[in-house]
Amino acid sequence: RKTKYYIVSFVPTLCSPTSNSAGSLDRLLPSVSSTGLSPRKRTTSQCKSEPPLLRTSKRTIYTAGRPPWYNEHGTQSKDAFVIGLCGGSASGKTTVARKIIEALDVPWVVLLSMDSFYKVLSPEEQTLAASNDYNFDHPDAFDFDLLTHTLRKLKQGKSVKIPVYDFTTHGRQKEWKTVYGASVIIFEGIMAFADKKLLQLLDMKIFVDTDSDIRLVRRLRRDITERGRDIEGVIKQYNKFVKPAFEQYIEPTMRLADIVVPRGGGNMVAIDLIVQHVHSQLEEVREITLTHLHAYSLASAHQAQPLPQTLSVLESTPQVRGMHTIIRNKETSRDEFIFYSKRLMRLLIERALSFLPSQVHVVQTPQGEDYEGKTFHGKRITGVSILRAGETMEPALRAVCKDVRIGKILIQTNQDTGEPELHYLRLPKDIGEDHVILMDCTVSTGAAAMMAVRVLLDHDVQEDKILLVSLLMAEMGVHSVAYAFPQVKIITTAVDKKVNDLFHIIPGIGNFGDRYFGTDAPPDWSDEEMDEPSY
Repeated sequence: RKTKYYIVSFVPTLCSPTSNSAGSLDRLLPSVSSTGLSPRKRTTSQCKSEPPLLRTSKRTIYTAGRPPWYNEHGTQSKDAFVIGLCGGSASGKTTVARKIIEALDVPWVVLLSMDSFYKVLSPEEQTLAASNDYNFDHPDAFDFDLLTHTLRKLKQGKSVKIPVYDFTTHGRQKEWKTVYGASVIIFEGIMAFADKKLLQLLDMKIFVDTDSDIRLVRRLRRDITERGRDIEGVIKQYNKFVKPAFEQYIEPTMRLADIVVPRGGGNMVAIDLIVQHVHSQLEEVREITLTHLHAYSLASAHQAQPLPQTLSVLESTPQVRGMHTIIRNKETSRDEFIFYSKRLMRLLIERALSFLPSQVHVVQTPQGEDYEGKTFHGKRITGVSILRAGETMEPALRAVCKDVRIGKILIQTNQDTGEPELHYLRLPKDIGEDHVILMDCTVSTGAAAMMAVRVLLDHDVQEDKILLVSLLMAEMGVHSVAYAFPQVKIITTAVDKKVNDLFHIIPGIGNFGDRYFGTDAPPDWSDEEMDEPSY
């Protein structure tokens, strides 16, 4: 049986029960400065103008999430841990969520609000909403099908599109926000416990129990100052819809909670208890993650085996061998390194294009004769570079593919956990319909390449339409990628046999990005490490 925790504390009376003055109501509210957090000011369910960050007093947390580590089979190691936060309107759910995130001390988290999933209103409902006669606090006001589908995909670590709801116009904005799953997902909303399918996705259920007077004052402040409502309309809506809905639909779901938190974000005893439990769950995930990081060992075991059939290595002609001699030489100047790298990139891209599907196409020559040729058989070709070194291959692709679309992915290795992490992503629209050329200059273990392929798959790109191109690869990286994604075509100019204890390719080429851009590599550089992200 589950044990439900009630975190109770005794609070002195702050004002007379009969007091209705604004000053008395204000004293019910904790001051913004005492919480250490900035007040929430928004007119939409997502703030698109801000980067996907949550800045706390200690550090910066990435709230757009990232795909979790995938094992050697290219599948997810374990579902994310989902915390459900329920409570009445303006009960302090968002404050509790932010306090939990700050105390958890994990860098990757997703914040998902029910506010994003209000249904699209009909013209008649729009008219009712404008006069405060539409019930936004009823279960029927929410799109539970879309919400459940979205949360399930997030829990699986896949990318999702989240609608952006505009509270001033009572409608969804045209552009939706792309978000990934993470180690922890915090889902908050007034009806968070109102749907059975939704409840099945929650690993921990928390009910934030706040005094109704405090909730009313907070709602008045928010709706008047942030959403442009008048006081009469807010009070009318509260008495007609908000209060009855809380008593009928929200308060009864308190019995479903694992933990009930009185007083919201000010109850640090409750926050500490929640954080301890989540930490224990994350430790289990961490153990599994470490196990799967030994996929490198599995790839090493394959090194005695023949290279996979999905690999194509550029023929080692005297020209190709000569260019490798120049760029591998540590005495080569930066200018020569760039020049001969670009030559190799052009040959590599031309080789990669030969693997794209083609169909017979007959044209008429100027002499009036038919010529049976070939043309690309597909919708589009898109290039995606793994930053920063992969970006150097973009000019070669643009030189041979007219009007090619380009996307970018920034993946870095976490020095504490050893996990690859997605920091930045910009992909063209409808990339799922395209053949994608994924570009990285060097691949040692294959960790970054595997995550990049996983990102493309999450955006509905078909595995057999992905071509991974790299100037230099280690056998370990080739086996890792081919084992996890057997339909991905791998094209390179050379494959080196060894990777040392620091995951450097041996004999290798050095840190390609630093040699190309003229920057200095840190002492513990890795062939697959990238620059710090910038937002």
